[in-house]
Amino acid sequence: MLNNIKNKIQMAALIAPVYAQGSIQIQPGNNSNFTPLTNLTAQGIISGAIGLVLLLVALVFFFILVIGGLKWVTSGGDEKKVGAARAQITNALIGLAIVFAAWAIMRLIGIVFGIDILGNLNIPSFKQ
Repeated sequence: MLNNIKNKIQMAALIAPVYAQGSIQIQPGNNSNFTPLTNLTAQGIISGAIGLVLLLVALVFFFILVIGGLKWVTSGGDEKKVGAARAQITNALIGLAIVFAAWAIMRLIGIVFGIDILGNLNIPSFKQ
C-alpha cells in the first residue's frame, strides 16, 4: 500500500513541470526598511553578537543579584538561608564585575589598536 503511494508520488514529481530562475537581483528602494542590510558586514555581525552576549549576560547576573536580595529579605533570620543569599549576591556581583571588565578590555583594545570590536555599544546614559 505504502509502496504504491510512494510510486505514484514519484511519478507525479517526474511529470510536474519545473521552472528555473537564473538569478534574482534584489535592489531595495530609497525608502525601504532593508537599506541597512546592504551595508551588513562580517565585522558588524560579530560586533553585534558580542554586544548582544554582553548585554544578555549582564542582565542575567543582574536578575541573579535581585533574586539573591529577595532571598535575603525573605530568609526570616535563618542563618543557612542568609548565607546562601549572601553567596548568591556575591557571585552575581563577581559576574557583573567580570562582564564590565570584559567590556572595558574590549573598549581598551578598540582604542589602542583602532579596532571597533563593539561597534557603537556604549554604556547607556540619561543624557540626550
